[in-house]
Amino acid sequence: MEEKQINRIKTISEFHQSRNLLAPEHPLISIIDFGELVHLSTIGDSKWIFDFYQISLKRGIGLKMKYGQQEYDFDKGVMSFMAPNQIFKIEIDLNTIGEPSGWVLLIHPDLFWNTSLAKELHRYGFFDYSVNEALFLSQKEETTMSGIIDNIRQEYQLNIDKFSKHIIVSHIEVLLNYSERFYNRQFITREKSNYKVLEGLEKLLADYFEGDQLVAKGLPTVPYIADALNLSPKYLTGLLKVLTGQSTQQHIHDKLIEKAKERLSTTNLSVSEIAYELGFEHSQSFSKLFKSKTSLSPIEFRQSFN
Repeated sequence: MEEKQINRIKTISEFHQSRNLLAPEHPLISIIDFGELVHLSTIGDSKWIFDFYQISLKRGIGLKMKYGQQEYDFDKGVMSFMAPNQIFKIEIDLNTIGEPSGWVLLIHPDLFWNTSLAKELHRYGFFDYSVNEALFLSQKEETTMSGIIDNIRQEYQLNIDKFSKHIIVSHIEVLLNYSERFYNRQFITREKSNYKVLEGLEKLLADYFEGDQLVAKGLPTVPYIADALNLSPKYLTGLLKVLTGQSTQQHIHDKLIEKAKERLSTTNLSVSEIAYELGFEHSQSFSKLFKSKTSLSPIEFRQSFN
């Protein structure tokens, strides 16, 4: 089967042209109402890459978007976030398209050049979250977000001066901070399904540490754990931070220390042998980690049982 061509759009102006819109009022940022995006059906069944950020809120649009291996479902009002250079595919259901509403905010990375936000963008994990966890908003939350969008639009529609860029970027940062707050709320309110992820993590680590993979492969990595749970690394760590206060790496280390204590207290294996069983090439690395977590060296811990 022939691989479909990937369509790349490099600039916001090029995006406007592709959708038969007027030229953007600012070359590096644009807010488009979904009601203006005519001929939605023409963008389906193809793969796309945009060289700019997309933040959007969609209602009344019968479409699904494949982003990586996951899927956004826009049957309800949700916000979605996409970083530049991500491959995605849109699938249109013409039978469910209603009256499109909402907005899409397009931001070229050059807008952040020489601003503090340029260095902070990486911490907003929702740009690469497992995207079946789009952001659902209450009516009050949606009003808050749309108010910030109105402020951004009003600012770039004014005559550009030396303050414009700073003010626009400040509004974007507020939008991202609210998004982070609302995602945090979503983690908490979806407690049942989230704790299934936690149960899955515990079983995965238990099976890994009980099997022979430690010797063969070493300690499990965060990407390995996230992939096994069908989540992105940042999404998994963000979820675990909310549920347990600990990162994925800390959970791996906790399981490691638990197994190390078990072997130190119930076997006569040397520290080097235990380190090898737990996936360490060098016992010094194991001893250093053990002491950082317990304030005792492995030998001191073992002696405390005598």
